[in-house]
Amino acid sequence: MTTTEFNNQLTALNGLFFGNAMRLTGNRHNAKDLMQETIMRAFASCHKFTEGTNFKAWVNTIMQNCFINEYRKNRNRSHVMQFMEDNMAVVLNQSVRNQGPAVIMMKELRNILDDLSDLNRVPFELFVDGYGYQEIAEQLDVPLGTVKSRIFFARKKLRDVLASQYGEQVRYA
Repeated sequence: MTTTEFNNQLTALNGLFFGNAMRLTGNRHNAKDLMQETIMRAFASCHKFTEGTNFKAWVNTIMQNCFINEYRKNRNRSHVMQFMEDNMAVVLNQSVRNQGPAVIMMKELRNILDDLSDLNRVPFELFVDGYGYQEIAEQLDVPLGTVKSRIFFARKKLRDVLASQYGEQVRYA
């Protein structure tokens, strides 16, 4: 489907789509936003549309998915904001906790990590930063098992050094 054909079909059904957007959102402003998001996504994936199928149903499905995604995002966002507002009074009335020991321990951990060989340190730091094993393996161009063993040995080295410095007072998660 060419861009012109796509635009013509979309323009012909614009009123119907706006009605569906109003039914979903309940107000004109949000309906316009939903329409704009739907048109953007439909245009971005127009190459996926199969000729001879129902164009109206295809765009309507995109609109439904956009609405559901936005609804979920707003629902989660409102929970977080409510939690923050509920606890703000508690936070404001508490004294500040001394972070000195934690800062010192983090500096010591950084020094221990710097003492590790790059073979073990780099995968471990990537893992701590939130990358999955497979992502690390692809990024470093090494087998998955190698990544897992390097992270294991980095953890083991950290445990050993921490146990020798702090004894039993260190807890591992």
